[in-house]
Amino acid sequence: MNDDNSRELYDRALSVMPGGVNSAVRAAIEPYPFFVQKGDGGHVIDADGNRLVDWVMGLGPLLLGHDLPDQVRAAIQQNASEGPMYGTPTEVEVDLAEFVVRHVPSVEKIRFVNSGTEATTSAVRLARGYTGRNKIVVMQGGYHGAQESTLVEGDAENPQPSSAGVPHSFAEHTLPVPFNDEDAMRAVFEEHGEDIAAVMTEPILGNYGIVSPEDGYLEFLRELTDEHGSLFILDEVITGFRVGGLGCAQSEFGVTPDITTFGKIIGGGFPVGAIGGKAHIIEQFAPSGPVFQAGTFSGHPVTMAAGLETLQFAAENGVYDHVNGLGERLRTGLSEIVADQAPEYTVVGTDSMFKVIFTRAGPGKNSLDEACTDGCRQNPTCPRYDHCPKNAADVKNAETERWRRVFWGQMKAQGIFLSQNQFECQFVSYAHTDEDVERTLEAYKEAL
Repeated sequence: MNDDNSRELYDRALSVMPGGVNSAVRAAIEPYPFFVQKGDGGHVIDADGNRLVDWVMGLGPLLLGHDLPDQVRAAIQQNASEGPMYGTPTEVEVDLAEFVVRHVPSVEKIRFVNSGTEATTSAVRLARGYTGRNKIVVMQGGYHGAQESTLVEGDAENPQPSSAGVPHSFAEHTLPVPFNDEDAMRAVFEEHGEDIAAVMTEPILGNYGIVSPEDGYLEFLRELTDEHGSLFILDEVITGFRVGGLGCAQSEFGVTPDITTFGKIIGGGFPVGAIGGKAHIIEQFAPSGPVFQAGTFSGHPVTMAAGLETLQFAAENGVYDHVNGLGERLRTGLSEIVADQAPEYTVVGTDSMFKVIFTRAGPGKNSLDEACTDGCRQNPTCPRYDHCPKNAADVKNAETERWRRVFWGQMKAQGIFLSQNQFECQFVSYAHTDEDVERTLEAYKEAL
């Protein structure tokens, strides 16, 4: 596969951008990333004319794929042609807010911002302002954007900044605990409960290999935060309007957070974030409350139109049936391939998310006939249960370098674009087809 143009573009990029990229994950591909010229349905075409099946989908926002339906494209073009932006409210942002409030039961009011990072940053500030407390509990390996309050590693006894430039005094107010560990969470609240403003978690660890919650874990967090007067923040930047359809992952898992953060799909492929929740909490944002939050581009009319039309199209055209059906076919097919060729590996995901984690241990081929056939479900009766990832550390202990250095390139050579490392999700779009699924499964067979 020729990549001369991508190599030349990367050389140019290195001279003007740090690492040659504008987001670190894009440089995870060695020796250099490929540059995309355009999208086409469920595919991308790179700068050298190579066509690849795209399971990255912009890291999640492109629920409908690269070819937008006519009504979505028309709304985007109309709003762009009428004026870039105004610095005053527009009707379309009210329309999108009403759509979200109507379909997500926990959201009574919503504030739009410009990115998932901005949404989680604002949600943390809101929780602290509302409760008058300082500490935030997060999951080890969970990702909530490039913000000071969550770029923290270690454990609750010894939190440390995970990035240069984050003051240690910030990290002291963040308490990381392992996902799916109720005992660890109880211990943190016993020690710090009076100063914990909120627990913030993804419903599914989506930036760390796709790790599902064990049965009852999210309900446990809801009850524990209620007991201690803390808020429960569900970060649905990845899962929002993808897992659980229009009700989001919280409806699928049956939990009601105080605050939900959104991004990706809610903007239809344009820069977006949002913070939604109970009215009396969201009302604490300025100008109705004392928690300052503002942004020049917040509620941008083109983004609002793209998000609204994307969600309306999904509601009216069987989008979730299509993407979830293909997701199930992928995970089932991958489970069969893994059982035959790499029984130590684990297939994960739900709805339109999927991944193979290169776990190092497994129950052996003879036990896999009774295993979960549609991706890991944290089922205690499954013979893989003791071996499948329960938290971020389990994923980190997988063969992440084999994925990055060997497997990813073998898949690309067969025309399949997967997420750039072992940790990021892969996504199905409305533009993907049965043929894309079959081609991808054949590529997995060859690469594994």
